[in-house]
Amino acid sequence: MNDDLPNASRREVLKSALAASLATPAVAAGMNSAGAKEMERAAPANVIVAENALPGERDWQLTRVRLDKTGGFRSPLIEGYCSRQSVSAGETIEFKVSTNPPVDFQLEIFRLGYYGGAGARKLTTIGPLRGTTQPDPEIGPQRLRECRWTTSTSLTIPDDWRSGVYLGRLSTLTDDDGTGYTQSYVVFVVRDKRPCDVLFQVSDNTWQAYNRWPDDYSLYTDPRGAHAANVAVSFDRPYGKYAQIFESPQSVGSGEFLLWEFPLCYWLEQHGYDVSYCANVDLLDPAEPRRAKAFLSVGHDEYWDVRQYDALKGAVDAGVNLLFLSANTAYMVSPFEPNAAGQANRTIWRKTPFGALSEREIEVYGHTMGPFPEPGPDEGLLIGARSIVPANGGADWICTKPEHWIFEGTGMRRGERVPGLVGWEFHGDPAEIAGLEVVGEGNVRNAKGLQARWTSTIYPGPKGNFVFNASTIWWSQGLSSPPGHMLPWSHGSRPHGPDARIERITHNLLRRALGMQTVSPASDGG
Repeated sequence: MNDDLPNASRREVLKSALAASLATPAVAAGMNSAGAKEMERAAPANVIVAENALPGERDWQLTRVRLDKTGGFRSPLIEGYCSRQSVSAGETIEFKVSTNPPVDFQLEIFRLGYYGGAGARKLTTIGPLRGTTQPDPEIGPQRLRECRWTTSTSLTIPDDWRSGVYLGRLSTLTDDDGTGYTQSYVVFVVRDKRPCDVLFQVSDNTWQAYNRWPDDYSLYTDPRGAHAANVAVSFDRPYGKYAQIFESPQSVGSGEFLLWEFPLCYWLEQHGYDVSYCANVDLLDPAEPRRAKAFLSVGHDEYWDVRQYDALKGAVDAGVNLLFLSANTAYMVSPFEPNAAGQANRTIWRKTPFGALSEREIEVYGHTMGPFPEPGPDEGLLIGARSIVPANGGADWICTKPEHWIFEGTGMRRGERVPGLVGWEFHGDPAEIAGLEVVGEGNVRNAKGLQARWTSTIYPGPKGNFVFNASTIWWSQGLSSPPGHMLPWSHGSRPHGPDARIERITHNLLRRALGMQTVSPASDGG
């Protein structure tokens, strides 16, 4: 247990963890204390509850970040990448690290979660190691920048490391110019294959699509236009600093996980949900989502291989519940390809949109897009709605169907708003799917004054399951604000942080997905 937890003794933390594990989270909210205690004795803790009862680590963030220049994207004093997007226990992951100038460094490995509010647990420290300066890659076909760095160190994942998102904090131990140490991250997923209640897919294809390392080389910086076809990016390179809507120094090396996805991870583990994690690439196996009762697409999940789409279509048919707590989802078909060494699934490239481009898209973005071959499948027929023009902007999230069960216990009325929660991209144009309902909608406006209609939808699956579309990248911002997280601001709009109504809606969705009754409106449930 963590002796540093404020206002919580060891006994209180254990009691909280056990209560959170009762059949599924927050059931005790609708019970009296005697009933909760009885269930404590009867119900075993799930692996996530047990994991989060272990001591957390407050010192896991980046303290000193030094970019190569003002407005730069990289930290050449120390930077690195992993040999795999995801890895299972017993498998080995390699870390490719460069230090310029060559100095000693160490690598600390943390698993992200709740951990009594600390946000991470420290697993191990590797080093000190001697760093070397590794070469910048040449510009290859499709503007590909693929590093072929030597391995600095490797790690075989122990059997007791739980599925989760892991950060490796790289720190120089000496600095030849005498100005002190500097830091950056590497990021990877530890996966498992166990049946689980909730499967959390990180959106790492999209992190890589927008990654501008080393010097403005993303899928969006081709001279032909921001949406040019046949442009590629490699997972064999470090993640540079996030380069879109706001400055976030914690993003150096960590993709976009801390920006859009970590608040949901933190919240799920805080409430004891039985959650497992996977990368985009893991959905190439159609069995992957079927091991869960609820599958989550989170944050900015724009780039998919068509095989991911097919896997989730099959999962819906098999009775899995899908929660798209995301936006701009499945917008571009991005096939996986091997790297130069033949390692599978280390490159993605922009091939074509999911679904035919609308006349409005062609009018507004046509000069920057394509040329594309035939489009992929219509993403709206999976999600419930599509990305529309303008693709970005900001708005309040507005309840339009308060009688729907997702709003049970929220007290929300028709027209009631959650300030700034829609952004900075969204879904609109509800699909023609039998039984589809629009549960939230409103107007979004971008910085240029263009307007569009966002829509949050839910529709029934064939086996009593459902598919929910939150219609915002920022849904997770309404759930928690963990250490290392910054609230965004874009197009003159911003979310306000955790909101009890969004927490309750998310609990209601998950409880229904897990086959539970929602608690009574009088109960808090958050």
